Amino acid sequence: MTYPNTFEEKTGFDRIRELLKGFCTSNLGEESVDEMHFLTKLPDIERELSLGEEFTRILSLESHFPEILFFDLRASLERIRIEGTYLDEAEMFDLRRSLDSLQKIVAFFTKEKDSTDTGSPSKENATPYPYLKQAALKTVVFPEIVREIDHVLDPLGNIQDHASPELASIRRELSITTAGISRRLHILLKEAQDQGYVEKGLTPCMRDGRLVIPVSPSFKKRIKGIVHDESATGKTVYIEPEELVESNNHIRELEADERREIIRILTVLTDKIRPVAKEIDAAHTFMGLIDLSQAKARMANLINGIKPIVSDKPFMRFDKAIHPLLYLSFKKHNAANPGQPQKTVSPLDIRLDGKQRIILISGPNAGGKSVCLKTAGLLQYMLQCGLMIPVCESSECGIFTNIFIDIGDEQSIDNDLSTYSSHLLNIKYFVKHADRSTLLLIDEFGSGTEPKIGGAIAQASLNELNKLKVFGIITTHYDNLKHFAEDQEGIVNGAMLYDRHLMQPLFRLETGHPGSSFAIEIARKIGLPEIIISQASDLVGEDYINMDRHLQDIVRDKRYWENKRQQIKEMEKNLERLTTQYDDDLAQVKAERKEILAKAREQAQKLLEDTNAQIENTIRGIRESQAEKEKTKSLRSSLSEFKQQALNEPSEEAPDRIEARNKRDKGRMRMPKSQEEKILRNIRRQNQKEQEAQRASRMACTEKPAVTLAVGDAVHVKGQQAVGSIVEIKGGKAVVAFDSLKTRVGLEQLEKAQVKAQDKPKRDYKLLGTRTADEAHRISLRFHPEIDMRGMRADEALQTLQYYIDDALVVGAAKVRILHGTGTGALRQLVRQYVATVPQVTNYHDEHVQFGGAGITIVEFNS
Repeated sequence: MTYPNTFEEKTGFDRIRELLKGFCTSNLGEESVDEMHFLTKLPDIERELSLGEEFTRILSLESHFPEILFFDLRASLERIRIEGTYLDEAEMFDLRRSLDSLQKIVAFFTKEKDSTDTGSPSKENATPYPYLKQAALKTVVFPEIVREIDHVLDPLGNIQDHASPELASIRRELSITTAGISRRLHILLKEAQDQGYVEKGLTPCMRDGRLVIPVSPSFKKRIKGIVHDESATGKTVYIEPEELVESNNHIRELEADERREIIRILTVLTDKIRPVAKEIDAAHTFMGLIDLSQAKARMANLINGIKPIVSDKPFMRFDKAIHPLLYLSFKKHNAANPGQPQKTVSPLDIRLDGKQRIILISGPNAGGKSVCLKTAGLLQYMLQCGLMIPVCESSECGIFTNIFIDIGDEQSIDNDLSTYSSHLLNIKYFVKHADRSTLLLIDEFGSGTEPKIGGAIAQASLNELNKLKVFGIITTHYDNLKHFAEDQEGIVNGAMLYDRHLMQPLFRLETGHPGSSFAIEIARKIGLPEIIISQASDLVGEDYINMDRHLQDIVRDKRYWENKRQQIKEMEKNLERLTTQYDDDLAQVKAERKEILAKAREQAQKLLEDTNAQIENTIRGIRESQAEKEKTKSLRSSLSEFKQQALNEPSEEAPDRIEARNKRDKGRMRMPKSQEEKILRNIRRQNQKEQEAQRASRMACTEKPAVTLAVGDAVHVKGQQAVGSIVEIKGGKAVVAFDSLKTRVGLEQLEKAQVKAQDKPKRDYKLLGTRTADEAHRISLRFHPEIDMRGMRADEALQTLQYYIDDALVVGAAKVRILHGTGTGALRQLVRQYVATVPQVTNYHDEHVQFGGAGITIVEFNS
């Protein structure tokens, strides 16, 4: 793409390049950033996007990725192509670190090398980084060169003593000679200090590579030797003692020998590097690729960029697209001003396809038209340069062969171009070079000249561009273009929304209708005199003002009904969820009912068996006690006690009590058989009386006269205790509301219920019967069968618990979990004291030890 030359500057891509360079670790990566260009082939775009996306996963998943440490040694490698040249210590050390980093990075990607990895990346390839792995497999590493350099250099990059026997010998002799000179110099210095030639506390110095003594100028003739230097103030001269001159000369010779030996070692080492210099030079390309990929990943993390779905055809579907530079600008502002209102970027949904190829955006000034246009252009250009973009994951992107823009002022004094002339030249270029895979970005189409002719030329140009089947985003204020777009296939009006009540833009794009300029409203907002506004309204005419007002009303109504439609969708979704939940709950209730009935039968059978056993034990005890009066009375009392306990206590406790009584009753004396028969006859007679009384009671209940029932009466189903209220009576049946449940029951099955004052709960619970259906529905949507009260104060915890239990009763929860922790136990005690006062609570107990134990209280409600 060659037109226009200022594209990157006007869309902001030049600043994206600078951001990328800031994330690079070497000039190799920065050069790769400069070499990035607009791609038009799908495989190339996929590869570049995947390289950055794979490195994003590395940054988030891999904690031991090797350090990217590579130095640009291309000039040095070019220099050593000539025989006899060598790399110095610093260059050799940089080369060693670069090759070591290269080797580790290549090993990271190839450690799970598969025989199938010889072709292009495929789904069968097990590696999570296929594109980076393919690049690594094509890169040569040099472990032998690294080992050779390690033999010569130490970890700090200095030549090691054992690099050669000659060097070791030279350095050993140099060390011995230097130590001897140092000892002799300290002796001479001590003597000079004793004689007063040198001040106390001074130490030998180094001048021109030779050890010298600092002496006052007045005593310099007292010490024989060579004056090498003097201080800036002239108060100190530095003398090399005469007897050390030869020794210092010998050190100079040894240092020269050392340097020659080092050069020889480096030359030999360079001779081993020279044959592979081209391959090492080629490794710079791979390391530049790695540096660029990690820079892409880091920038994607900064702007929340992703790799969207890309297809090989021209179209655009950006969901929740964000301008990255605007997002970073707001982020920086918010960080610098934490106490002020935080700025946010409004996401944009932009669609360009076969049916709506061109969007003509209108709306108020400063309403976001240009931002929308630049967002689309910048993100598409970033995508086709291989960069991840800040859009929603549902976005799908196409490929354009050209992106043409006409943004801003191109006027030029040198070229005798006015603002409008520059726009016309751009339009001329567009009409000549645009095709079906071209994306146009035109800001303020037709502006810069007299509105009437400018609008006409813009309309004619738009018609020609539409015939070419181009794609585009165009902003304008001209009404004739808005009307033209309504009647043209492929062009759709778009509006940047504006809140007329708050008088502020919403920065949201909505397609399907044109936007209003809101010129009158904005003028009033900024305080323009009303007389000017009135005169302007008269000049444009009432028809224009009414049209603009109607357009605003249409936009407002459309937003209203779209919000309503969205609310209906959410309500339908919630209704579907609740229906499914109710069906599941009903199935669970049926299953639990069967289980409860089965358990009830088992308990009844068990109770009957326990009763028979108790009667037998009583008879046996009476028989063994031989009808002693006190003993018989005690046994009858024990039997009555058992009967009362059997009626009032859970049946599963009966076996333990029976066993205890059996042990207690053992060893009692037997009674005569006649006494036993007499007691049995009395027991049978008593049971027969009780059965007849119950039968009479049931007969009396069935023979009661019919009672007239009316809407609002408190009733209960015959044989049941739950009290409900009649809502409707129709056709011999009544609709009865039992809390949150409504059911249709025959009138003959209902009885009036007597609600006693003392039976009312002590606390006025906000049950569903006293709440509206909407309120109960809202509670059910947000209700969760578990609440965490850990860390709350007592008063706060009690109030929270009261509201939560009320909500649980409203939604008809079977049980809830209350997390209060263990701690001191005060919160647990408060919870239990309160739930014990709630009539609807049937049971509360600790959670199972595996799921929290005493730190959680399970509260169960009656159904």
